[in-house]
Amino acid sequence: MPLRDHFRPPLTRNHSWEGFHGQWPGTIVNRLNAKLPPQYLAEPRVHLGSAFEIDVAAFEEAASESWTERMSGGNGGVATSWSPQAPVVLVEGELPMPSEYEVLVYEQSDLERRLVAAIELVSPGNKDRLESRRAFVYKCDALLQQGVSVAIVDTVTIRSANLYRELAELIRPTPSVIGDTSIYAVACRAQRTADRWRVEAWPHELAIGQPLPTLPLWISESQFVPVELEASYEETCRALRIA
Repeated sequence: MPLRDHFRPPLTRNHSWEGFHGQWPGTIVNRLNAKLPPQYLAEPRVHLGSAFEIDVAAFEEAASESWTERMSGGNGGVATSWSPQAPVVLVEGELPMPSEYEVLVYEQSDLERRLVAAIELVSPGNKDRLESRRAFVYKCDALLQQGVSVAIVDTVTIRSANLYRELAELIRPTPSVIGDTSIYAVACRAQRTADRWRVEAWPHELAIGQPLPTLPLWISESQFVPVELEASYEETCRALRIA
């Protein structure tokens, strides 16, 4: 079955991309745990950013009421000419972080629980502003340097940034990467020797109307499990009644 565009009509009229992104990691986890050796375990991780939505009806009702009426409690009072002093800055922080949708794979033993692989599902917020893109890319780079294999799946059609290209440029200034497509799937792993660091990648361009690929997710230097994106994608679509 083909990849749908979850960010534009007609699909967005009845289904949100957040709902799909929230369900997909769990579906991937179910399929991975059926294949992983006993000492490995996959878990979903969904971290929602601080963005929020307001009920449209409530907003329209409030907007129909004048500022004076709201401030006076609706009793027809008139706002005074008083104005407050200059504010004291209570806190100044970074912009809200975008939501994260990922699958984490751990190697477990009696002594420790070690992260060995991560699948990152790109959200629109990851591709929005420069700071968000850098945070995503630096996170993937840090994971690779720690020996954690990383797969990136980007189906976001409403942002043109290519985070895999930016990651490749961070690792090596003149990388050989996939074309100019803004949607793609790629698996990466790093191998470290005494004095060298080698990063390998398995990139695939994605296209609306085409099936998704299978990625190798490395859990050790010699072991990998296939991440069958197409199968997990279709299972998620069926669960959410996405035609």
